[in-house]
Amino acid sequence: MKKKCTIMLLLILFWVGANAQVKVIYKETKDDFPNPERGFYRPSEARARNYIALQAGQLKTFRSPQLSRDSSFSFSTTLIYRGFLLDSFLNGPISALYLEKVQNDFNAIRMAGIKAIVRFAYTNRSHTGDCPDEYKICPPYGDAPRNIVLAHIEQLKPILRANADVIAVLQMGFIGIWGENYFTDYFGDASTNGKARIMDSSWRDRNEVLQALLEALPKDRMVQVRTPQLKQRFVYGPSGPVSSPPLKKKDAYTGSDEARIGFHNDCFLANIDDYGTFYDYGNSASPRGAANEVLRRYFIEDSRYVAVGGETCDNTFSPQNDCEPAGHAEKEMRSMHYSYLNVSYNMQVIKDWVKGGCIDNIKSSLGYRFVLHEASFPVKVKKGKRFNVNVDIENSGYASPFNPRRLWLVLRNQVTGKEYFLLSQVDIRFWVSGKIKWVEKMKVPASLPAGKYQLLLNLPDNYASISKRPEYSIRLANENLWEPNTGYNRLGHSISVE
Repeated sequence: MKKKCTIMLLLILFWVGANAQVKVIYKETKDDFPNPERGFYRPSEARARNYIALQAGQLKTFRSPQLSRDSSFSFSTTLIYRGFLLDSFLNGPISALYLEKVQNDFNAIRMAGIKAIVRFAYTNRSHTGDCPDEYKICPPYGDAPRNIVLAHIEQLKPILRANADVIAVLQMGFIGIWGENYFTDYFGDASTNGKARIMDSSWRDRNEVLQALLEALPKDRMVQVRTPQLKQRFVYGPSGPVSSPPLKKKDAYTGSDEARIGFHNDCFLANIDDYGTFYDYGNSASPRGAANEVLRRYFIEDSRYVAVGGETCDNTFSPQNDCEPAGHAEKEMRSMHYSYLNVSYNMQVIKDWVKGGCIDNIKSSLGYRFVLHEASFPVKVKKGKRFNVNVDIENSGYASPFNPRRLWLVLRNQVTGKEYFLLSQVDIRFWVSGKIKWVEKMKVPASLPAGKYQLLLNLPDNYASISKRPEYSIRLANENLWEPNTGYNRLGHSISVE
């Protein structure tokens, strides 16, 4: 006899007062599958002088399992990094043609059902010479002055706002080689080629750029900075110490500037301080100096409520950057709440994760991964009345979702197929790693027709432009719950509405 469904391991009928309740127990899946705004990303770059446009057809294939660059493992992705190189516009406005190409890229991203990590910069090239810097990266570096940067951000503002639905996060960029805010001609050279520290005037110039980027985006989108001190000096001013307090839970996701600044570490586990990521670059009153421990503590606490990602850049820190027990790569990702990493760089580090046997766990754990364990629902409900939802969930990922997202309980009429939506008051951005108890009273609309209704869970994107597209809805890590055509998760229970 054909089984109708294997969603639940067990159904238990019990009584709470006069109301019959059903307990549903769910089975976890270990499968790797795509989910929005998390996981390994694919990098891409668009140079003004040689613009290679994104193709929706190719981008769409990224959602299906693909082999890594060295063919050592497979992965699927919902994220690309799109670096826009403004190398032709150092002395004037961005051309209308370039802006049109940027918009076309966002159109392709949306059509493909993925999202982008976005950064603008003026140069991705360095040159050597006889200069004091230990890496022999020498000036001039090739970025743009403050007035040009601010004018470009103003030009880009309409495009960023119009395409915020498919921008997972914007990186600060603009300043310095690679847009990493270090080797810069105009914003305070932090290297030994310059003053070997960032003066107050340069911190203020950097803060002005970051403020402009925050204002160029809707309040529901974050901007990532390259180092934690960039956030500290923005929130607390150029004299803000490395001991400045992190974002508090009560202030998270409020739309304030502080709540909207996350981090991208582009030298994850590269050395003891991740090549200067956790370093004090001084100010007019104090010199640069080591601050690894205190800035790591700040990063760990602040990153609970903001977007975190990046890439590895060097394998000289092996075995520390390897899998446990030799290294602590996963421990670092979990404590610092990583949502995404570059799949293509540094390949030696990633090969070590394959060899060490932790690559599959990293693939599934980057960002969020929600697993239903059990839930209790009523057997019958009355129109216009409230009923209890009691669900045990676990987030086995490293982080929670960082962009706003609604949670809907869907009631689907088993005769007509018509669906009705009950909006939860829960903010799943606070569903951090670990066990979660979702308890809520939901009200049945008085106008709901009597009948039997299948229960489903929907966690769609917040933007109306893509909220009905299943590619942008969250899939739970359970067997036989996912409806790929709707983006809903079946809850394995039906209720009678009287």
